[in-house]
Amino acid sequence: MKQVRPMAETLIDVLLDASNVTHKGYTFLDDAMSAEEWSFADLAQEADRRAAYFRSLGLKQGDRLGMIVPDGKDFVLSFFGAVRAGIVPVPMYPPLALGKLDSYVDTATRILSTAGAKMLLTNKQVSPILWSLLSRVKGLEDIILTEKVANHDASKVKQDLSDVRITGEDTCFLQFTSGSTSDPKGVLVSHANLVANSKAIMFDGLKSDSETDIGVSWLPLYHDMGLIGFVIAPMLAHVPVVFLPTLSFVKRPTSWMEAVNKYRGTITFAPNFAFGLAAKRMSPSRLEGMDLSCLRVVGCGAEPINPNTMRNFVGTFEGVGLNPNAIMPCYGMAEATLAIAFDDLSSPFKTVTIDRDAYEEQHLATRYDGDDPARALELVACGATFSAHEVGIMDDHGVLLKNGKVGEIVFRGPSITSGYFDNADASKELLAGGWLHTGDLGFVLDGQLFISGRKKDLIILNGRNYYPQSIEWEVEHVEGIRRGNVVAFSTRGDNTEELVIVAETKVEEGLDELAHQIKMRVHDVLGVRARDVVLVGPGGLPKTSSGKLQRRRTKAQYEAGELGRENRTMGSAATKVKLAKHFTASAVARIKHGIKKGSAPARRIASRVLRPESR
Repeated sequence: MKQVRPMAETLIDVLLDASNVTHKGYTFLDDAMSAEEWSFADLAQEADRRAAYFRSLGLKQGDRLGMIVPDGKDFVLSFFGAVRAGIVPVPMYPPLALGKLDSYVDTATRILSTAGAKMLLTNKQVSPILWSLLSRVKGLEDIILTEKVANHDASKVKQDLSDVRITGEDTCFLQFTSGSTSDPKGVLVSHANLVANSKAIMFDGLKSDSETDIGVSWLPLYHDMGLIGFVIAPMLAHVPVVFLPTLSFVKRPTSWMEAVNKYRGTITFAPNFAFGLAAKRMSPSRLEGMDLSCLRVVGCGAEPINPNTMRNFVGTFEGVGLNPNAIMPCYGMAEATLAIAFDDLSSPFKTVTIDRDAYEEQHLATRYDGDDPARALELVACGATFSAHEVGIMDDHGVLLKNGKVGEIVFRGPSITSGYFDNADASKELLAGGWLHTGDLGFVLDGQLFISGRKKDLIILNGRNYYPQSIEWEVEHVEGIRRGNVVAFSTRGDNTEELVIVAETKVEEGLDELAHQIKMRVHDVLGVRARDVVLVGPGGLPKTSSGKLQRRRTKAQYEAGELGRENRTMGSAATKVKLAKHFTASAVARIKHGIKKGSAPARRIASRVLRPESR
């Protein structure tokens, strides 16, 4: 098993170390699943080339570079190029739905402004709707196209990188949390954080072997799970990775396991919802000829883990060689760089069934072996943390709790961030007492960490605490409800807080009866009455760019009477007007920018923006 060289203190050290590896690296698949291979040596060389180009544009060490780059290959190469030059990348998600352009541009504006980005990197396809950011973001000087970065003449760019001086304490990149809304927070991820967490992931958690392991991932690269888990950490350990486009999985969830089968992947990760999709869409005919005995690790994290979803996934693929021991529940967050705890691989994933009454009334995790479903709450074990790191459970007074007590999960060690960029107050609250306060509720039982929800999402009805996922998972059992697409929250009633449930369904008739069935199920199993059940069509629930449900945003939309309004299609007249508005605003901004820089005639630029060439 290969270990990273001891002197690697920064991601630049990792790049330099990888520059000697010529026989393996990253494979990027396009939408047609055609492959383009880059050895680690090629990646390091291209990082130097792009770093020189970025420097030639006037970007200096410490400058922030916004990155809205949908293409995986260009994202990875440009990210490493920026890091090699000492520039701080700010990964951002690309526009995902035309009907949400207003909120997308507003969020992009807030993130770029908060980060103090000097320039924005994107591609030719996306840029026509982003030029307006130049007039909205103070200090944003220019938009760079990846096509120019990739095709520039290196012989004409003379930039010496020897003056780049980076230490482990320097910020490598800013990770804005996926739930960013009106108050975006950029997590400061240092080089030392990355090296520490990458070692913990690859060696403590995964026990990776650079000679035999192969990663397979469709995860978005602008989020920590995809970027750190499958780009940075594998490079440190010299483990090759195959990357599918994220949209390929979204359009065809079977492509995930098909790629694992074709490339003999040994390590892959995904959020809980992806396991449900992969099992649901995998028909018996597609399973024929598939062999998943190669899979050593199938990690599940990024959102609460439904034990039934995991069991269904194992049941679907065990017949084609999937080892049940390969399922690895895990827990992490951006403020901890990525990983906090991993389950071990010596046995199938573990769960505990606790007494719901004791949990919700006394904040105790007490095992329950009775037959009353209303009292049984099953949770998945997420294992233990890594060497040099520590996990604890803390009450509201800062006191660490003992085994089986429910409280806030706290974490400390070399992986934790130094705080949020340019936000001292939020950083102080996050790191109070020397611990990273996760905001998640959970407990430790027999050495295993269990996550039971977010503190801010806790539902309190008549003085009793309810775990929202326990309500949502019960609703998923009602026929006609889309699994993984249910949100439960409380809202203020006339005298007290009351329960509201919002769920996606494809059913178009008999909605009143379906809503009644949901109310009855929740009352019969959990003993709680829902004031309101709202049913929306597919895509009607607000989600983050990584697909996680947004409870607080759902609640805000419900209370404002705006649920489902974001889900507009290109065929909508309102969407066409909205799209034209953004094209026009971007065209005007680009004209002004072009005149200011003395570039091509403004009229020609505007024409090209407003009437993009057909592709």
